[in-house]
Amino acid sequence: MVTAVFPTYFSRVAAADLPPVVATARFAMATTVALTLMAIAAPFLGVLADVARAKKKLLGAFLILGVGATAGMSFIQRGEWFYAAVLFVLADMGAAGSFVFYDALLPHIARRDELDRVSTTGYALGYLGGGLLLGINLLWITFPTWFGLGDAAAAARLSFLSVAMWWLVFSIPLFRQIAEPQSSGFDGVRRDQIFHRTLAQLRNTFTTLRRYKEALLFLGAFLLYNDGIGRIIRMAVVYGTEIGLPQGSLIGAILLVQFVGVPFAFLFGRLAQSLGAKRAIFLALAVYVVVTVIGYTMHTAWQFYLLACLVGTVQGGSQALSRLLFASMVPQAQSAEFFAFFAVTEKFAGIFGPAIFALMATLTGSSRSAILAVIGFFLAGGLILARVDVAEGQRMAGEHRED
Repeated sequence: MVTAVFPTYFSRVAAADLPPVVATARFAMATTVALTLMAIAAPFLGVLADVARAKKKLLGAFLILGVGATAGMSFIQRGEWFYAAVLFVLADMGAAGSFVFYDALLPHIARRDELDRVSTTGYALGYLGGGLLLGINLLWITFPTWFGLGDAAAAARLSFLSVAMWWLVFSIPLFRQIAEPQSSGFDGVRRDQIFHRTLAQLRNTFTTLRRYKEALLFLGAFLLYNDGIGRIIRMAVVYGTEIGLPQGSLIGAILLVQFVGVPFAFLFGRLAQSLGAKRAIFLALAVYVVVTVIGYTMHTAWQFYLLACLVGTVQGGSQALSRLLFASMVPQAQSAEFFAFFAVTEKFAGIFGPAIFALMATLTGSSRSAILAVIGFFLAGGLILARVDVAEGQRMAGEHRED
């Protein structure tokens, strides 16, 4: 929904009455608003999840927000770009908020020696599930009359509804099978004390995070290189639409990313075991630099397919390894609040990327210069990542790990 169907629908239907570059900028700004709101809220919500032992409850609340907004997209008609943007903001917040608590469960369900395998397997299965649904949606959009649909726009609206139902149904196993983790140090907190205890613990977390210097340094690296990754993920299709690539080619390329990502997510799990997660991330960043150059020179559909193949090889692996690397360097008992800061870093990366994209597209009248600027974020992030002492970070986290 975020990367394939909705950007095209927004440009060609919801914002059809706007110039293409203006539609691109409006979509980028909607992304910026969603991520800014989550970046502000995530630290408080993360600490609240630990204090109130409410990771699953908060995950459920944001899931309902995201599912409801995504279902609402099925009512968007031509010219309703503002309504579309509002729903996109709500859906994006629902997804982003859910992942704060979803990621925070990782240290509780996997031993340290299992983190790389569990994290990359999760991304691989996510690609598989997303790819299957996207394949169905692509058939609806490409051949709408086969399914009794009036046109591609009607098929896209049905796709939004299918995403909402898929999201809801496949969340059920988590709520049925995964227990709410214990939050060491927060036992006996009364309901009327939760808010004040959360604020106090939030202040303490800011102080505590500075003690985990390697994890903090890694967050700085992640902020920069994830800006580039986020910009490519979120803006690829709307950029392709702007330069005139066919909708079928755009969605087909994103579908290719999904299925290429399945085996390569597993492969990056193995690379992390043999080379180490840090070196594997460096490899992914090198591939992303090549992707950026291709994106800058792109004019044809086959170039977009080449870009999709390369992104598929590293996208899931780089994100999964970033998650597990951070998980290995933070105390397990405070996983939600620390992953809230991870989420803040991720969201601010997402804020800067689309905001810069929108600004440069508006100033230059083209998005190509914004695409090329991504290289600087990959290089700067890689330089800071090189300074991270992973072994020292894991040692410090181990001193405070739960028995």
